[in-house]
Amino acid sequence: MSDYADWLAANERHLATALADLRARLLRLADDDAPAAPAEPSSRLARLFGAAHASASAAKPPAPIADAAPAQPFDDAPRHRSALELLSLRLGLSAFERDALLLCAAMELDTRLPELCARAQRDPGKPYPTFALALALFDAPSWDALTPERPLRYWRLLEISQPGALPLVSAALRADERIVAYLKGLNYLDDRLLPLLAPLPPTLPLPPSQRALADALARSLRATSQQGTLPLVQLLGGDGSGKQMLAQTVAAALGVQLYRLAAEQIPAAAEQETLIRLWQRESRLLPLGLYLDVGELERGDAHAAATRRFLVRLGGLAFVDAREPWIDGNVPALSVDVAKPTVDEQRTLWQSALGEAAARHPQRLAGHFDFGVAKIRQVAEAALAEAENAPAALGDALWRHALARARPALDQLAQRIEPKAGWDDLQLPASEKALLRQIADHVALRTAVYDDWGFRARMNRGLGISALFAGESGTGKTMAAEVLARALGLLLYRIDLSAVVSKYIGETEKNLRRLFDAAEDGGAILLFDEADALFGRRSEVKDSHDRYANIEVNYLLQRMESYRGLAILATNMKSALDAAFLRRLRFVVNFPFPGVAERRAIWARVFPPEARLGALDLDRLARLALSGGSIQSIALNAAFMAARENAPIGMALLLEAARAEFRKLEKPVNEAEFRWLERAGGQA
Repeated sequence: MSDYADWLAANERHLATALADLRARLLRLADDDAPAAPAEPSSRLARLFGAAHASASAAKPPAPIADAAPAQPFDDAPRHRSALELLSLRLGLSAFERDALLLCAAMELDTRLPELCARAQRDPGKPYPTFALALALFDAPSWDALTPERPLRYWRLLEISQPGALPLVSAALRADERIVAYLKGLNYLDDRLLPLLAPLPPTLPLPPSQRALADALARSLRATSQQGTLPLVQLLGGDGSGKQMLAQTVAAALGVQLYRLAAEQIPAAAEQETLIRLWQRESRLLPLGLYLDVGELERGDAHAAATRRFLVRLGGLAFVDAREPWIDGNVPALSVDVAKPTVDEQRTLWQSALGEAAARHPQRLAGHFDFGVAKIRQVAEAALAEAENAPAALGDALWRHALARARPALDQLAQRIEPKAGWDDLQLPASEKALLRQIADHVALRTAVYDDWGFRARMNRGLGISALFAGESGTGKTMAAEVLARALGLLLYRIDLSAVVSKYIGETEKNLRRLFDAAEDGGAILLFDEADALFGRRSEVKDSHDRYANIEVNYLLQRMESYRGLAILATNMKSALDAAFLRRLRFVVNFPFPGVAERRAIWARVFPPEARLGALDLDRLARLALSGGSIQSIALNAAFMAARENAPIGMALLLEAARAEFRKLEKPVNEAEFRWLERAGGQA
């Protein structure tokens, strides 16, 4: 027989003896001729429990972790202590409160006791226990046991039925169902908490950097727990799965089972009080810890205040998953920054997950994606399953699944652009095109330079790759971003900074934080369009709005410098940018207005091979002072006109579309020149 089975049998015997003694007491009280119960604790019930009870108040701090109940119900409970004794110790019950609780629980355990209660109270209508009965029945009765501050009511061990103006001492009492089960040796989480909580599954092994952090945190909490109180642990940073695995590792080292609670499920006011009491009670009966994910909850809103009140009163082992410190200094809290695995660790994780199929994939994946342990495992498993019968396709499968894992959060905050343009589509001076290829090399080779060549260890900032694309509208800034995304096999997202900037202080920074947080897994190029909406010349600080405008610009630059991918700022007004900001960008690429030669090349490539073309005078079209974007617009408009007439795209239609484009751009139109061109086109 196992130790637990031995203890369970001993607990049953102990409970049976206590119930027998309780029946004898009720019989003596019911018998008018029976002598009064002894004043001294000489009965079998008193001898059963002896002095093994706590008289501490209900406000007593949580017991140290080392003294908490085992994770498996009563697996290593001391054989000489019953469940009732353990409950009394952990919840601070006095001897009288312990006996009163046993009286109420006994109604569920012995069908003979309701009748004895009615007889003992001289009232057939009272086949239930009351405080009055307990006060008359047990040794050393204590009136303060009836107060809300004492354990019976504070921990809600009893349900009190008190209709109308019935005195409290006469109200019917019933033991809480969870407590009755505990006394029988069945230790499970209260089912009233189950809809709100989810047990965290077993964790994966942590990489060395996170493992060292978990070990240090476990040692600190174990030492602090011996003092009777535990600080709230704030796990900071963007690696949600990494923070959860670290918390699970710490909890396992302390012998505690973690349960996850979402902040939005925390109720307010009276319902919150019930939740707190139940959780505090459960954490004394089971080795429980709470993992609270505050998610996108803002510090200033009403629900955040309710959540903070909940955390302040919770006690016990609790982890808060937050991006930034969430609890102020008035509450004992321990803030821990949880970084994702290092690049070398991620490479090792990829190699371990891929096994013999690793080849050169780990270095490329670790260079472009910033994944934690769980996500690396998920991507590797999905790609290996897909390429099981085609090993040569593993690289493409890995890249595709990694992009899919990095994408979802950013899709909700920015516009995804499908990159279709290639290097041959760019009509730029050779120097600018070479600069774009240099940007692509920096993105593709950064792992080799930063990590293999040791530059990361020598640099504290500036590891992000940032660029400014400056030029008039339509000169190819967005197309250049497409070319880079296509060449590198990365996602491209366009963010309109004019929509991100807010007139409300702090809102712009919050919007930028959400964007970068969503993109932190890597695998994406961020194109911030309309950068001049935020990047004006550094303003002279005259009021709080000026000060916050500069803070927002600095925040954007800081996040760009730390962003693992490529971040591009696009502007039509380079001259409006502060030189101090330009120095913090790694690349500045100028997109000049295309000359005649560039415009001719753009006209030559603007039509798809499937388009029906008439005779075109590319030299004449190139003399029109238009940007690449305008040429694209003219070609598309002319194609629709040709489709309407079921005719090829000819010069007449192109010039008609060009005239409309000139007027849209408010450029002067020489009608005589266009009429001559129309005649020439017509003759053709």
